Amino acid sequence: MASFGVILAAAGQSQRFGDSAYKKPFAPLAGRAVWQHAAERFTDRDDVKQVVVVVAAEDREHFLEKFGATLAFMGIALAEGGATRSDSVANGLAKLDPGIEMVAVHDAARPCLAQAWIDRVFAAGIEHAAAILAIPVAATLKRVDQTGCITETIDRSGLWEAQTPQVFRRELLEKAFERHRQSGGPGPTDEASLVEAIGHRVRVVEGSAINLKITRREDLRLAEQAMKALPKPKLGGPAHPFAGDDLWR
Repeated sequence: MASFGVILAAAGQSQRFGDSAYKKPFAPLAGRAVWQHAAERFTDRDDVKQVVVVVAAEDREHFLEKFGATLAFMGIALAEGGATRSDSVANGLAKLDPGIEMVAVHDAARPCLAQAWIDRVFAAGIEHAAAILAIPVAATLKRVDQTGCITETIDRSGLWEAQTPQVFRRELLEKAFERHRQSGGPGPTDEASLVEAIGHRVRVVEGSAINLKITRREDLRLAEQAMKALPKPKLGGPAHPFAGDDLWR
């Protein structure tokens, strides 16, 4: 069985979330923080040997104050984010134990994951060395200019919306990060872009619209309903002994 390390990306600024009290990974959802729901999808898997959550430097002290006991209980390591997403994920990658063979990067703001989807993308990652969850684009896409007017209707055939987890053989992802550092190019919005840039083909595994990413505060209501449709995980003990009504304030 291949060994997996999981990096939970939670170092973004949450500029579109619209809540001065919470960043989106730390907002309360069904009794505990969003990032905890995401983490629980991985911590009970036999093939996952390590989970690292990456938070922004300005959040580190407060995060440890609120969630330090939860990290210890769940066996999760903490890494400090960088200036860009790729810097943050690279910092998480550096925290993984040397024996980890496969790396899965998951948005901490995606709490609605089913084990079957993880199984499929993990298996594809092992087979192809690089795989991501994604869904076909269903909506009509418009390109809009600075005046707010449509300039083009984009053909959506062959277009897919990338999701996470994104899974890679460790040495391949490390090579992609090193090439990106050398090139000094703009920061990508996902890890698959880095792997594509070094010429490695990335396998797409169909996910689900339920695997939504919380972006705005109203997405929390959608996520709570989506979670009810997921199979309940079989937990060996209390799922959230440190949860409370006020998770961040």
